[in-house]
Amino acid sequence: MALKIERIDTWAASLEDNPGNLAAKLNALAEAGVNLEFVMARRAPDKPGTGVVFVTPIKGAAGCRAARQVGFKKTQSLHAVRIEGPDKPGQGARITQALGEKGLNLRGLSAAAVGKNCVTHIAFDTAADAGKAIRIVRGL
Repeated sequence: MALKIERIDTWAASLEDNPGNLAAKLNALAEAGVNLEFVMARRAPDKPGTGVVFVTPIKGAAGCRAARQVGFKKTQSLHAVRIEGPDKPGQGARITQALGEKGLNLRGLSAAAVGKNCVTHIAFDTAADAGKAIRIVRGL
């Protein structure tokens, strides 16, 4: 299986650092029929008492409307690339090394392997960097 590489939109929302706050946002999306593939939530160390959640994908008018109603916005400053393929030893190192050798600085990376497959989400600061990353990874 070859790598499947695509640009993705990431949505983000602020969270109050209270029990159940993340669940309420995710439940609102689920009730609108949104099928999330990626969720990452964390506290905001620079803003005590708050956090942030990132999700993808949100598609369709109903999903977008539900997301906006609970505080999600499509990020304009985070440009993400999704890479899916077979899980192989060293795959992440090979991808990040190739990106680094071409001068790309990563804003963030999240990866997981399930069974024989892996999915990696890499964030960049600019759309141009995301486009360059896609070309680099396709060339591997």
